[in-house]
Amino acid sequence: MPFLLPLLLLAPQVYDPEIEAVMNRKRKEKAEAAASVPAAPARAATTASDGRIPVPDKYAAKFQACLDQAVEAPDKGVDFAQQWRIEGGSFYARNCMGFAYARAERWAPAIVAFEQGADEAERNGEMVQSGRLWAQAGNAALAAGDAAKARDDFDAALARGLPDGMEKGEVHLDRARALVALNDAQAARDSLDIALEQVPQDPLAWLLSATLARRSGEMKLAQAQIARAVQLSPDDASVALEEGNIAILTDHEDVARSAWQRAVKLAADAPAGKAAADNLSRLTPKPAN
Repeated sequence: MPFLLPLLLLAPQVYDPEIEAVMNRKRKEKAEAAASVPAAPARAATTASDGRIPVPDKYAAKFQACLDQAVEAPDKGVDFAQQWRIEGGSFYARNCMGFAYARAERWAPAIVAFEQGADEAERNGEMVQSGRLWAQAGNAALAAGDAAKARDDFDAALARGLPDGMEKGEVHLDRARALVALNDAQAARDSLDIALEQVPQDPLAWLLSATLARRSGEMKLAQAQIARAVQLSPDDASVALEEGNIAILTDHEDVARSAWQRAVKLAADAPAGKAAADNLSRLTPKPAN
């Protein structure tokens, strides 16, 4: 076959669909938070960019005001959270402080704030809340590029008994990202398998799992999992790109061509679309009828 391998598979420094998919999710979450921070009690969150945990009525108004300050200006949010902590804001104040630091992309102090909040929650007997804060610390560590700390923080989160479903699934998904960065493919596979059980409707989980399977040479598994990702998110250019990557490696050039063309159509100017266009340029032109 004239087209040997997509450039994506040969050079680690070029575009990676899993990175773009994760970043798209983070950008969306940050945009949603900037547009409107939901009234407390908010949904539980495991991402450092989100910064919310369920809040009891006693703390709800202050917590909302703190988040509003952090969205308006992260420095104001830090100051608000610091004063609130002194006044008795408990680990909710530290949660908001971590959120404010994360908004400013000051990951080191964000990690500290989330971890301190997790410790305080545990001392107060709030184990699940502690787990949620450990998870946010892990995501801040991932954003800082410290995969080992991220893994440890995610392990701490899971050890505190997060409930089944989205919360636990998302932590396992993020833990898998850290483990991939640490070149621990087997442990990453274990976490991804749990994530797929916990959040079976999350296309990102299927995309990351398919990507890992492709890298590990498990092509039948990769094909099955990318098909599920396509079913759940047919208009995602990152999913289409990876569908093409897997197809070309399993001798389905027509499927690869179609998938990459879809990625270009969906997001021509985005990294996924550009990578797909580059891959298409390396295919042998289809003969005219």
